[in-house]
Amino acid sequence: MAISCDITNPNLAPEGLRRIEWAANDMPVLKLVSDRFKKEKPLAGIRMGCCLHVTAETANLMRTLKAAGADVMLCASNPLSTQDDVTASLVKDFEIPVFAIKGENVETFYKHLNTVVDHRPNITMDDGADLVTLLHTKRKTEAKNIQASMEETTTGVIRLRAMDRDGALMFPVIAVNDADTKHLFDNRYGTGQSTLDGIIRATDVLLAGKHVVVAGYGWCGRGVADRARGMGALVTVTEINSLKALEAAMDGFRVCPMNEAAAYGDIFVTVTGNKHVIRKEHFERMKDGAMVCNSGHFDVEIDIPALTTLTGGKKEIRRNHVEEFRLPSGHRIFLLAQGRLVNLSAAEGHPASVMDMSFATQALATEWAVKNAATLKPHVYDVATEIEDWVANLKLQSMKINIDTLTPEQKKYLTSYQEGT
Repeated sequence: MAISCDITNPNLAPEGLRRIEWAANDMPVLKLVSDRFKKEKPLAGIRMGCCLHVTAETANLMRTLKAAGADVMLCASNPLSTQDDVTASLVKDFEIPVFAIKGENVETFYKHLNTVVDHRPNITMDDGADLVTLLHTKRKTEAKNIQASMEETTTGVIRLRAMDRDGALMFPVIAVNDADTKHLFDNRYGTGQSTLDGIIRATDVLLAGKHVVVAGYGWCGRGVADRARGMGALVTVTEINSLKALEAAMDGFRVCPMNEAAAYGDIFVTVTGNKHVIRKEHFERMKDGAMVCNSGHFDVEIDIPALTTLTGGKKEIRRNHVEEFRLPSGHRIFLLAQGRLVNLSAAEGHPASVMDMSFATQALATEWAVKNAATLKPHVYDVATEIEDWVANLKLQSMKINIDTLTPEQKKYLTSYQEGT
């Protein structure tokens, strides 16, 4: 039976399968989840609609969900993050319907989102809340079928918590991004390494000695700043949160407003989840050859319309994922990956090892949501503590790391108020 799909080239499946299997080698925790799911089928009868970055690591999550008995359909959460060979393999080798094409236009992107909603899912899985937004706007009828949704990224959780506060949320959401086994590792170590990987692949730039400006000092920003410093860059952090700015300063980074950093930065990376963090007034202050990129979820962090207006709409392609904009002053600004996620557009996203924890947490949170669907209300829930502990312990085991355990005396001391200092 032909599998419903909209992908670039089915003939890329062999290379995609090799990529998926290579990633699986470094995802031992997800494999343990998958092995149990194959036996227990906790998602039997569940239709799942997933809007995620279509990478080799995501493919292994899709395999795990299907092993659990779910009827899975997948579309892309970002037009430039899709790995076309992976989509081909998911369709051919694993019979999972995929609707994702690298570089797809906005019209196709939303057509694919609607196709997934047409699947009438009971559970959705989002990376940026695009499916949830569609279900709360143009597809409200289908929202009645949703038992719960998983949200994978900071930007999406921010949006969903705002909906929760306003009483606008129509179904339960699990904030997978806020799990320690996700954001402490995926956001910090994954984004840190993969962002620099994307910048280097796109530009072949030497980071040592360069002024790197990181906008935002959340977990993603910390990872980028730390890894850039580790490669010899001179790192500046810009922030709007006084506590995070103070932390960045005490971590040894220069902290200043973007308008000040714009004058001397060589490479700018936005990781805020907000809109127009780099704007017209910043572009006008940048020196010749400044590189600007984004590693936050959406392409709105850099004010690309303002940059286009400044340059009269003219741009030149200098390398794959590098566009040159020449300002009236003669200064050139190089925009990487069209302002979209540079780590997924110009590189391969997070390493499989770190996605192992994120996706194991994602899969187990889905199982938890299905088991508890009858008692869940329209609200944003945190991931259960027992899931986090299980994933962390298994990851340590896979790394051959042992830790101490409390003695009976220590347990008694920690739970008693009767013993003094």
